[in-house]
Amino acid sequence: MAMNGSTRWAFQCEQEEGEDHGDNFKSQPLTVRTVRFMLMDNVDESDKRIIIPLAHGDPSAFPCFQTARAAQDAVVEAVRSAKFNGYSSATGLLQSRRALAGHLSRDLPYQLSSEDVYLTVGCTQAVEITLRTLQSLRPKANILLPRPGYPYYDVCAGFIKLDVKHYNLVPESGWEVDLSMVESLADENTMAIVLINPCNPCGNAFTSQHLEKVAELARKLGIMVIADEVYGHLVFGSNPFVPVGKFGSIAPVITLGSLSKRWIVPGWRLGWIVTCDPNGIFEETGGALPQILEKTDEEFFSKTKNLLRENSNLCYDRIQEIPCMTCPHKPEASMFVMAELDVSLLEDIVDDMDFCLKLAREESVIALPGVVLGFKNWLRISFAISPSTLEDGLGRMKDFCQRHLKKP
Repeated sequence: MAMNGSTRWAFQCEQEEGEDHGDNFKSQPLTVRTVRFMLMDNVDESDKRIIIPLAHGDPSAFPCFQTARAAQDAVVEAVRSAKFNGYSSATGLLQSRRALAGHLSRDLPYQLSSEDVYLTVGCTQAVEITLRTLQSLRPKANILLPRPGYPYYDVCAGFIKLDVKHYNLVPESGWEVDLSMVESLADENTMAIVLINPCNPCGNAFTSQHLEKVAELARKLGIMVIADEVYGHLVFGSNPFVPVGKFGSIAPVITLGSLSKRWIVPGWRLGWIVTCDPNGIFEETGGALPQILEKTDEEFFSKTKNLLRENSNLCYDRIQEIPCMTCPHKPEASMFVMAELDVSLLEDIVDDMDFCLKLAREESVIALPGVVLGFKNWLRISFAISPSTLEDGLGRMKDFCQRHLKKP
């Protein structure tokens, strides 16, 4: 049956009894955290130099990356008021949902309401709730995930027995979505495409034109777009941040987000799910949040973006000096850059995991192997650390590579 015109949306509720997904349950993929711990365990304890974390996504450990005073004051005031010590609605405090709806509506051509907002315990829970909902609607459902991407989507989908297919992001095109591959992967059981915007791990911000093409393809396929915008507004290149919800009138969008990255407070665990659906196709925690959204000075965001811009330039330039590494696209968003590793130039390194294990052992530098993200023989490097520490870490990485280069 057609919905909203001629398009039949694939996420209509469809129940099938007696369906067994046991054969489809895949072994859990590697997680970023698991690999980071493994690399940390490989560090030589006799090395007295500081361990440089180029694999992390939490800049709050560094004094140069601290949250805004207004955000801190808002939390203190909320705690002292004793107004928010009891249970709230399952969807979150109404005043917080209203504030978030107003905040996000600034970037959209339509107005969100509190009814469009569901508050979660960080974006991790937002991912879990969204994927569980899709799986419950259609037992044979599958979703399309980016490669490279954020591996928690694979982990969560595997746990709830939701099938996944991976589409490529194309490094030669600034990490744009391979639209023809998306179209070839989608079938009658595909319900959604996940888009991380701005992109972790690639460090790019999708253009408005490209996002519109993604939305148009989603409409053609009858699927929704799940927009992970945790890094929203953390852009410092030529492309501005454009929320995918801007194209909610083309295809329905579920936006996932949190305070963690833009406000540099991952430990506060304040996230959200927002339905960007002006055509009504879906129909279906924090007392401090209003003040945090309304009172944080723009100077705080500018300072953070300027520091990330300087660090990204430093990171990109230093990678160009390393013979066995190539960075196809200068980072302009989020906190990461992807660099391709040419192991054929190294005499005793077999792949990216081997590279990272030996780098940790010999230089006390932790980088993330791309195999964790679905891109073997690539590295994800975080530049969300202090500039001097970043310079030191990349210098050690260069020394390591030169030491392991094949002799002419």
